[in-house]
Amino acid sequence: MNHLHPKIDMPSAGTAQPPVLVILGPTASGKSALALAVAKKIGGEIISADSRQVYRELDIGAAKPSPEVLDEVKHHFVNEKNIGEPFTAGDFAADAVKRIQELHRQGKHAVVAGGSTLYLEGLIEGFADLPPANPEIRARLLEELEREGKEKLYARLLARDPEQAATLDPTKSQRLVRSLEIIEITGLSVTELQAKGKQQQGGLSFVTAGLAMPREALYRRINLRTDKMVEAGLCDEAERLYHKYHALLAEGKVSALQSVGYQELFQYFDGKISRYDALLLIKQHTRNYAKRQMTFFSNRLRASWVDAPGNIRELVVLADRLANMVTVQQVPSRNTQA
Repeated sequence: MNHLHPKIDMPSAGTAQPPVLVILGPTASGKSALALAVAKKIGGEIISADSRQVYRELDIGAAKPSPEVLDEVKHHFVNEKNIGEPFTAGDFAADAVKRIQELHRQGKHAVVAGGSTLYLEGLIEGFADLPPANPEIRARLLEELEREGKEKLYARLLARDPEQAATLDPTKSQRLVRSLEIIEITGLSVTELQAKGKQQQGGLSFVTAGLAMPREALYRRINLRTDKMVEAGLCDEAERLYHKYHALLAEGKVSALQSVGYQELFQYFDGKISRYDALLLIKQHTRNYAKRQMTFFSNRLRASWVDAPGNIRELVVLADRLANMVTVQQVPSRNTQA
């Protein structure tokens, strides 16, 4: 994001439901701290849009809130699933809408915070009606993937759907194959289908604020946070998970563990790389992930971008502004950006 909007517009008059504040941004940008500050000011509860924090046992590597924070403010979708238990972005979107509506019935506010791109898109925009898998097309694409390599398939997707391609993790092929499969089935790209099928969710209105900072500063935060995770025991946590779920990992059935911060250490435990290289890769892959998040937010979600707080004073000021927005009596009748 090159252009930031330091001014956050107040929502216009409209529906009886209060607006839902969404705080998004790349990993390590300070979303959790800001959401906590806002929730405490307005007596709200936090909807965690993080695909790993929903799982028990993923603590340090998932940057999960501390037990003290979880006791202080209720967080939804934290520690609710067991590792290996399926939970999709569609599941999150549907369940989150229900919980937000229940909070509204109780006279409470919801604050959504997280960086899992599909979780956020599903909640705010709704998902397009994507076609079911086609076994024949899927099998052929998988054969092509094995024969020609992911680079060639990625180039094909890049030519047809550059926005979707820019959001993919190059170390994984599942979404790449699915994206190409959808094009062959429908003749339309994922981006085109999303544009046709998006709709407001459950009568909710959203005030969406994105946290941004210069790339160099963000990368420094990422590197520092990784060091702090290691000091807090990330390697020990990953080793416990490695031994406990080794069989499932070998079968590739635990997507939550096939993610940055864990997969690199698993390679170390497998003897494929050194511990030093594993930690370097965690930092590198996290930086890459942050870049993909920003690309996704830019291409697929509408948000107003503000400078991420750099200190406590800036955090308090921004939290006050956001809290005031969502506690006004007149609220928006449609999606509103911060």
